[in-house]
Amino acid sequence: MSRHPLFISGLDLADMVVNSGLLELSCGAIKDLQTETSSDQQGSSSVSLRYKLDKKSKYTLIAFTTSAVSRKELLRQGGDLVSSKTLKELELPIFDFLCTERNRSFSIHRGAITLFKAHFKELSQLKTQIHDLKTGELLRTPLIVTGHSIGGSVASLFTLWLLDNIKKIQPPPKLPLCITFGSPFIGNQGLRQAILECSTWNSCFLHVAGNKDLFPKASISHNDTTQSAIEEYKAFGTFILCSERGCACVDDLVVVSRLLISTQRQDSCEAQEIDYYVEMVNDLKSKVIIRGNSQRDPSHMHPLKAGIILQLETIGVEMTTQRKVDNNNLISRLEEREKILMAERVQTMDPRKKLNQIKIKMAHLEWYNKICKTKGIGYYDCYKNQLGSSDREVTRLKKRMVEPLDIAEYYRDGDKRDYQTHGRSRHYILLEKWQEEDAEKLKSSPNNKKKQNVAGILTEDSCFWEKVEDALISCKLLKCGISSSVEKRLAKENLDMFEQYALNQINNDAVSPEIFLKESSVMKCGKLFRKL
Repeated sequence: MSRHPLFISGLDLADMVVNSGLLELSCGAIKDLQTETSSDQQGSSSVSLRYKLDKKSKYTLIAFTTSAVSRKELLRQGGDLVSSKTLKELELPIFDFLCTERNRSFSIHRGAITLFKAHFKELSQLKTQIHDLKTGELLRTPLIVTGHSIGGSVASLFTLWLLDNIKKIQPPPKLPLCITFGSPFIGNQGLRQAILECSTWNSCFLHVAGNKDLFPKASISHNDTTQSAIEEYKAFGTFILCSERGCACVDDLVVVSRLLISTQRQDSCEAQEIDYYVEMVNDLKSKVIIRGNSQRDPSHMHPLKAGIILQLETIGVEMTTQRKVDNNNLISRLEEREKILMAERVQTMDPRKKLNQIKIKMAHLEWYNKICKTKGIGYYDCYKNQLGSSDREVTRLKKRMVEPLDIAEYYRDGDKRDYQTHGRSRHYILLEKWQEEDAEKLKSSPNNKKKQNVAGILTEDSCFWEKVEDALISCKLLKCGISSSVEKRLAKENLDMFEQYALNQINNDAVSPEIFLKESSVMKCGKLFRKL
């Protein structure tokens, strides 16, 4: 049986979570916590947050939940948004990291942030419990943060809080995975943008929403009443939308709200308990596969349209005659949206296109390298001297060239010295640091294989030519009759250091044979050095 994911845009995350048992694990933890909570708080009507930390050998799991009373109360009240400015006034600035140069403000669901603030002391203690007591680092076992309903909203906020700390740890640990069930959207466009600006954060959130559960749709419905267009609730993360017919995964944040509203049913009169999701999750592995259960004949349809209709039916959209106009409009908008996404993927994410462009550029550079050798001069000196049109043409590809071309351009002006201090770009420094770190891991003495391949390599130290140029300048200073005694002494010391450096590079097979070409700057330096 072939496995075709029922996705508008396919996601490995959903497939991994479904097939690894993480959904059952998370649902079970919330169910156990709610059972404990019910027995502990019999007769209590207080609005409170409960959580439980479970450390296993293979993972660490934190589950959040609230009482049924608090869920119903929050659903009745709706959920307005609290701005980042107000959060400061409430003395809860821990989410200030979400404000950036490009994203200066954000807003969060009032019910979620109020609950978070009320239990901030306990949450701070919880945060310390998932760190190694000896090293202070985050535990290295995978961390799963999960929650149901408004407890899932708190789980999302807690995960964001952790993500801010994790980016400061080196080397960074594994990122947490937040799985929520029946939770409302918790923020506006500012919050979504802050999460999307950190490339890996959006993939840390997976939200499961059932078509009978009113709670995930409550904040979206609230958009149509009191919120302005700027303050509307916006989705982030990945969504698994469920019904009795099956489930579908959606990662297109633009259409999530519309799909959730489209699954609104007349019997969606209240927030669903965790048992509702336990039942769905237990059957999810078989239902996430397309089984061709649509009552429509898709043979005459475009495959994209047929797939969208099948998806809508599966997540619980009523495809009735009474709703035909609304459904047709929804299908058309989803078709247009998917075509836009397809075009964007082809333009920006086609690996074959990128690889082909790199191959073309590398072929140009290889050709330039060979042309220079036929002239009896290496590519470094050829580019520095600008002897022909090929040297000027390669400037177009300079961003893909190694650092020596920048050094050649720097020293083309005879008055310049000390490239590393005055002319070197910071990104070369970082590249060099990473290269040194890798070299330390693979440290070994020169071997025969490297010697056999040395003819095809570029000189390993990208600043080799800077040292050559400084050595040439030192030779000229020693030869010049007007140089002071101090200048000559420093020049002699520099030449001695260069001689030792060059011999080490040669002995370690770390230089390209082209440095020994007749017209090379290295050979010129050698001649001057011997005369002196």
